[in-house]
Amino acid sequence: MDFLRKHIEEVVELTDDEFGFIQSHFGHIQKRKHQYLVQEGDIVDKEYWVVKGCVKSYFLDDDGKEHILRFGMENWWITDYESFVKRTPSRMSIDCLEDTDLLYITYENREKLTSQMHKMERFWAKKSKNGTVAMQNRILSLLKNSAKERYDLLLEEYPSLFQRVPKKLIAAYLGVSRETLSRLHP
Repeated sequence: MDFLRKHIEEVVELTDDEFGFIQSHFGHIQKRKHQYLVQEGDIVDKEYWVVKGCVKSYFLDDDGKEHILRFGMENWWITDYESFVKRTPSRMSIDCLEDTDLLYITYENREKLTSQMHKMERFWAKKSKNGTVAMQNRILSLLKNSAKERYDLLLEEYPSLFQRVPKKLIAAYLGVSRETLSRLHP
């Protein structure tokens, strides 16, 4: 779990005892490619941290078209946050695009940690702020940028994603057809 400690210490310093306490609140799971972390309709009680692998968060519209909200790769946190916080049925699914190794924390354990350790409250506040900024930038990009500009931004920011994720999923993330993506990236 040294990788988790390193990740947390990018935001806050920890003593060995503090990290031991934090570590005791996490669980570990491994999922195979195509296995779900969350299925639409689930009440989500876990937030996941990707140790190794890649996942996608998505929903299907009434016509069965897949819309990808986000990907999650190493060192990324992912869940259906609305369901996680509000205890409502999930409106999306999250599944593994690769065999994936994850740490998770339950809602209850996260609440305990943040109430008992100011450092972890600060850690998750920063992660939450960064996630909000990323989602805001994604929405603005979808609203104002051309498909080509969205493609170029994604390629610039996450070049490894293009090696790990099928083109049809990149297209679903960018909000374009597979054919349009082919014209953007021959």
